[in-house]
Amino acid sequence: MLERLEQNKVRWAIGIIWLFHISAIIGIALGHFQWFIEKTPLNLIIFLVLFFWVYPIHTAKRLLAFLIFFLSGIFAEWLGINYGVLFGNYEYGNNLGPKLDGVPYLIGALWALLTFVCAGIVDYLPISKNLKILCAALLMVVLDFFMEQSAHLLDFWTFEGNLASYPNYITWFLLALVLQLILRTLDIKGNRLFSMHIYLSQLVFFLFFYLR
Repeated sequence: MLERLEQNKVRWAIGIIWLFHISAIIGIALGHFQWFIEKTPLNLIIFLVLFFWVYPIHTAKRLLAFLIFFLSGIFAEWLGINYGVLFGNYEYGNNLGPKLDGVPYLIGALWALLTFVCAGIVDYLPISKNLKILCAALLMVVLDFFMEQSAHLLDFWTFEGNLASYPNYITWFLLALVLQLILRTLDIKGNRLFSMHIYLSQLVFFLFFYLR
């Protein structure tokens, strides 16, 4: 009974995720770009709520991991925004919600979410721990690549010249490696099915803009 309830919870969460993404894609394709993009903070908050629902942060170890990833993301982006190090010269727009010294709070949540999700996708692959860390970090960079292609159009963030340079992706990969190493060291596992759908929904959304 408990297992069935858990499965239903995951199915509901996955359904809501795809409902929001497909609705946004259709709405934007029909010409309602600004209305949907301005709802990005709400969309990310709903994702975060669903994440906490499916993947409850109910132990000290999980809470510690989430806080480490959240604060690491905020700090790394703060260095980038204010000093131009790590990722290059860029600034955040207005479609990611309230900011702390130029860095949206939701960016820290996104770093944490992606760390857990990408680890969850590779959790059950029959490969070594080191390869799992590497694959999860690569998944984070692949998604970042497609996000970067349209981030300036969506008023998320803007680099000089509108596109991120290669050092940005190298830094992303190295930081992702560190976060994945921490997660593996803490031996925290996620829900693979939920993680795959979170990742794929984001990938499909940004591929939609990339291919337009």
